[in-house]
Formats: sequence, structure tokens, C-alpha cells
Amino acid sequence: MIRVVLVDDQALFRAGIRMLIASQPDLEVVGEAGNGKEALDLVRTTRPDVVLMDIRMPVMDGLTATAEILTRPEPPRIVMLTTFDLDEAAARAIRQGASGFLLKDADPEFLLAAIRTVHSGSSVIAASATRDLFAHFAEAPKPVPAQYAELTDREREIFALAARGLSNAEIAGREYLSEATVKTHISRILSKLSLRDRVQLVVFAFEHGLI
Repeated sequence: MIRVVLVDDQALFRAGIRMLIASQPDLEVVGEAGNGKEALDLVRTTRPDVVLMDIRMPVMDGLTATAEILTRPEPPRIVMLTTFDLDEAAARAIRQGASGFLLKDADPEFLLAAIRTVHSGSSVIAASATRDLFAHFAEAPKPVPAQYAELTDREREIFALAARGLSNAEIAGREYLSEATVKTHISRILSKLSLRDRVQLVVFAFEHGLI
């Protein structure tokens, strides 16, 4: 069972998401909060797997709450909720360590898939949207860290494909590898670069001018 916390200042929006999640046999809502300050205590007591976090809220916004939660040991995956396609605040949250962002008017099936996706840590939420977001708010590339040189030639090839948003299956087909082998390579890449997930891989690639 994937445990989810909802954080949004609109009670009606939370009610709709709660009903959607409750309809799924593998998902459950373990708590709701109306602002970031409430979310800090709620996440501490309920220990969810995934948090759906609104960006703009009273008392404490989602960016501040996300930054705080991600400093804790074994933090949950956090997905930012936004009404804007190209939202600088969402880009900042992902740089802080959030696992992606969703538009508040996303299709219900996409939202459910996104929860499962970030819980598994295996894919990027709407990779093309994430890439567009960072392309829009791109800064001058930073020097490439020394860890990148530790990647093998094969790992660099797979890194580039993953950074472009290709799934394990798509990478496997292009590189003539099994999906299990691709998954192993991705795990090694994330470990060598000290990245949490594939969203962070996309961020790393953009910030260092690797795509």
C-alpha cells in the first residue's frame, strides 16, 4: 500500500483527490494539511511514501515545507502541484529534491500513475514537461562534477538517453539491452552521481550542460 499525504489550501480540491486515491486498491490517503506548516507535523507523524504538495499556500508555502521535509532522514517522495505549465517555483522545488510536478488539472489517471511512478523511483514524471521547465529557466551551466568522469562509456550513453526522458524499455530497445540491464545501469549512474531518482538526473544534466 502506497501511503499518500495531501497538502493544499483548497478543501474541495483535497476532497476530490482523496476520493480518487481511495478508489485504488494500492493507494491510501493517510492525512491532509491546508498549509506547509501543518504538513511538517503531519509528515512527521504519518510517515507517508508520497506527498502531493501545493506550491502556493498561506502560512507556509510548499517550497519552504518541501525544503524542510527533504532535510529529514528517509524523506518521502514529494510531487509539487501547480496551476502553471512553466512555473519557476516548481523548478526550484525540483532542484531542492522534489520528485517532479503535476498540473492541478492533470487527468486523474495521470495523477495516479505519477504517484506510483515516484514511489517506485524508476521514472520521470512527464519527462518532456520537466525538460521544458528546466530549458525555460536554464541558468549558465555549472562545471561538470568529477563524479561524472567515473561513469563508463556505456553509462554515459544511458545517462544521455535517460536525461532526454526515455523509459527503460525505450533505452533497452535503442541500445539492444534487456530492461533489467538498463535498470542496473541507471541504479549505478544514480549511485555514482549521488542522485535520488531520474528527475534529479534530468536536473543534473541541465545544470551541467550535458543535454
